[in-house]
Amino acid sequence: MRASSSQTAHAHFSRATPNKNFRLSLHRFCSYLSRFVMEALFFNVEDGFLEAIVRGYKAGILTSGNYMNLTQCETLDDLRLQLASTDYGNFLQNEPSPLATTTIADKARETLVSHFQYMRANAVKPLAQFLDYITYAYMIDNVILLITGTLHERDTNELLDRCHPLGMFDGIAALCVATNVSELYSTVLVESPLAPYFEKCLSAQDLDEMNIEIIRNTLYKAYLEDFYNYCGQLGGATSDVMKEILQFEADRRVINITINSFNTELSKDDRAKLFPNCGKLYPEGTMKLARADDVDQVRLAVDAYPEYKSFFDIPVGSDKSLEDKFFEHEVYLNKKSFLQQFHFGVFYSYVKLKEQEIRNIVWIAECISQQQKDRINNYITIF
Repeated sequence: MRASSSQTAHAHFSRATPNKNFRLSLHRFCSYLSRFVMEALFFNVEDGFLEAIVRGYKAGILTSGNYMNLTQCETLDDLRLQLASTDYGNFLQNEPSPLATTTIADKARETLVSHFQYMRANAVKPLAQFLDYITYAYMIDNVILLITGTLHERDTNELLDRCHPLGMFDGIAALCVATNVSELYSTVLVESPLAPYFEKCLSAQDLDEMNIEIIRNTLYKAYLEDFYNYCGQLGGATSDVMKEILQFEADRRVINITINSFNTELSKDDRAKLFPNCGKLYPEGTMKLARADDVDQVRLAVDAYPEYKSFFDIPVGSDKSLEDKFFEHEVYLNKKSFLQQFHFGVFYSYVKLKEQEIRNIVWIAECISQQQKDRINNYITIF
């Protein structure tokens, strides 16, 4: 019996039509592609110009070839000439000889600050708020510096010159008027963008009685958790990129706090209170680190985390330290953020990569100045 024409057509259509799973995958891909295109279009409306600017700045970061030329220099004046051929240009041309390494560091930092301030001046929300979050870390360091000066009855106006430019805020000069810790605390709550962190974590009595490093780590804990949550609210690629970077930053602080607390008066319970709750080590790893008594126990605690396990595999006699391992991984994460587009993470990563570049330049300059050429190659290569 011959099949009807409708049955034949149906059978042909069934064979020609993709299966259900394929159709579902195709639908999801099209939805993702549509969402990606829409995100890109909306991102470029307000933030595309600044993303292009920061990627242009990133292209000027020193390469391994530039560092090779720098390490061949015999004097700091030679170093000045080599840097003049890079994107730094003639930033040292008005500085008299002999150059000091502090001068090179200050002038290189001014380049970073000018780039950042240009981007911040042209940013609109939410990018403007994101860039403000980057400055909060420097504000914490500046406020801690002024608190230390107040506790030791130093002239805080002199300390202002040592403050990081990215951590300056409108009311920071008012902190110099404070004659005691209580006045300083009240001024910070009124004048500083850090007020929510102080109000949440510390009292005026804490500033007078607690160790200054405990105060610093308490503020950093509140800052990192707040920044982490803010990036999560932004969503998209910004959330994906920044969460990975901030998780590492939180874990680095947890490990450093643990190691630095050995043989001190800091109790294990107080140590645990300083740990940020947003890293990959949280909660199992941080619980183990809170109970650790020595470096071997720290090594065992992070052994289950492949990202950090190799950090402790440092050969005896090696010039590399645990801090160097942290810097290398930080560079890796921040380089990786530039592989994606249409997200805010590149602004954070540029600042961090530029900071590492400045550390590299200062290291090379110090080795030249102190005639320690055998150690001059112990810098962290970026590109």
